[in-house]
Parts: sequence; structure tokens; C-alpha cells
Amino acid sequence: MKQITFSLILLLSSLFTSAQAAQPAATELEIGQLFTALETSNCQLNRNGTWYSAKEASAHLQTKYKYLQDKNLAPTAEKFIERAATESSYSGKNYVMSCSGKEMQASGPWLLAVLAKYRAGIKK
Repeated sequence: MKQITFSLILLLSSLFTSAQAAQPAATELEIGQLFTALETSNCQLNRNGTWYSAKEASAHLQTKYKYLQDKNLAPTAEKFIERAATESSYSGKNYVMSCSGKEMQASGPWLLAVLAKYRAGIKK
């Protein structure tokens, strides 16, 4: 009986571990590219009425990404953008990007454009 119980525990444990599998490498690369593009953009991000540098914004979004990773809630770059990089989890206010010489825009479309450009470059 102990052997059956132990085997059942091992089986359930392996099922849980596979459900908690790491993200695909392509997704990790894409999201990493989003952080790099943001950090090197010379843009600012408005979060809850305060402007943050590109590096500060990237650090904040990386913290949110880690939270999503721990809960398996960012299986794609698009889901990361949707769930962590478009609005404040605290206030629900949209994040706004301000880049030199360009009109302000919501962070979601800005990040999606960066993602599309990155993917287009890979396919060449």
C-alpha cells in the first residue's frame, strides 16, 4: 500500500511540475527584446501620473513579468503586454509612452510595434 501511495505522489508531482514548465525560449527572447528596446528607447513611461525613465519603466515591468511567470500567466509576449505592460495593476490607469519627437501613445501599441519589428527582423 505504501508503494502505491508513493507512486501516486510521484505521478501527481511530475504532472504538476510539467504544468509549471518554463516558457518557450522564443517567448523569453521576445520579452527580453521588449525590455531591451524600452531601456534603449530614450522614452519615458507615465505610470499613475508620474513619469519614469526608460530604465525605471523596464525595471518595473520586469518585476511584473516575474510575477506573471511565477503564476504561468505570460505564455506569450502578447499576453505579457496585455497583462502587465498596458496599465497599472494598482490604479487601472493606462501606461503612456512619451518618446522624443513623437506623439504620446499608450504603452500597449508601442510594445506591440516593437514586438512586430523584432519578429519581422527574425524572419529575414
